[in-house]
Amino acid sequence: MEKGGFIYILTNKNNTVLYIGVTSNIANRLFQHRTGQFKNAFTSRYNLSKLVYFEKFNSIEFAILKEKQLKAGSRQKKINLIESINPDWNDLSGSFF
Repeated sequence: MEKGGFIYILTNKNNTVLYIGVTSNIANRLFQHRTGQFKNAFTSRYNLSKLVYFEKFNSIEFAILKEKQLKAGSRQKKINLIESINPDWNDLSGSFF
């Protein structure tokens, strides 16, 4: 059975830094980001724990492809994507906890 996946975008409280990630278990991954499990990680250094965008895919391979497309795009494209579903940049992680 193929495992699904998620892409997600995190930011900090001031919405100044964006991080795009991919995972098969978004609740666990968000918990790792929130608790700073990886102290030297980019997300820990910049206090990125606010989930402002996520998208579910039927396969992790499709999620990885989408992640690569997003990372290659401009910052404005990322902002437009976030604002297409979350215009107020609210933290969406409540649905996973």
